[in-house]
Amino acid sequence: MGVNIPATAMVFAAGVGRRMRPLSESVPKPLLHVAGQPILDHLLDRLEAAGVKRVVVNAHWRPDAIRDALHARAASGRGPRTVEQAEPDLLETGGSAAAALRAGRLGPDPFFLLNGDVMWLNGPVPALRRLAAAFDPDGMDALLLLGPMTRAFGEVGHGDFAVDVHGRPRRPRAGEITPYVFTGVQIVSPRLFEYAPQGGFSMNQLWDRAIEAGRLGVIVHDSLWFHLSRPADIDAAERVLHAALNPDPDNDI
Repeated sequence: MGVNIPATAMVFAAGVGRRMRPLSESVPKPLLHVAGQPILDHLLDRLEAAGVKRVVVNAHWRPDAIRDALHARAASGRGPRTVEQAEPDLLETGGSAAAALRAGRLGPDPFFLLNGDVMWLNGPVPALRRLAAAFDPDGMDALLLLGPMTRAFGEVGHGDFAVDVHGRPRRPRAGEITPYVFTGVQIVSPRLFEYAPQGGFSMNQLWDRAIEAGRLGVIVHDSLWFHLSRPADIDAAERVLHAALNPDPDNDI
């Protein structure tokens, strides 16, 4: 039986990138270059390779730059088809996705959501395909790709989730360091946004409700993952990616 790959996705590209300054003062963080091209192009390449046909990209900080980048990509013949969602006011992750749904930009079926400041290396099976294969629309409202703290590069704090023996996620307890961090990659059902508030809010609000209902799923990423939050994170990602893509028997990454 084939994998049901979502036809649509959304990339969050509206943040002002304060921690990435001074690099992000004139350039939106998703347009900063890593390994030869903007982060946004890396994400769109992943989505195109997975079979996604249409991607909503929101924009707030330097929106003209995001718009120009999308137009240039389309003019070069690279997919997938993109739709800009201009946001004069920051809506955060949950509010942005809810606005796209209400505007009819994401359709009635499950879709991918990707943060605009992440990159990853695939394991034996591409991560987006693994997510699509593991997503159960009857039993889940969302499925998150988690990364082990030991395979994460960049600012990851004390972790975001623990996972029990049955594969069910839970939030950290007070003072607890948990082994998994959210990679910024997920697949969600529009059902997750039922009763979502108007305006700006975080996806965390919807995840917590799904945890209580037993409808938040997780799988663990099987390769390296990069959170590109600060200038030093880009430098680290460049070094690691170069070593990973140009293996040297004397260089252990």
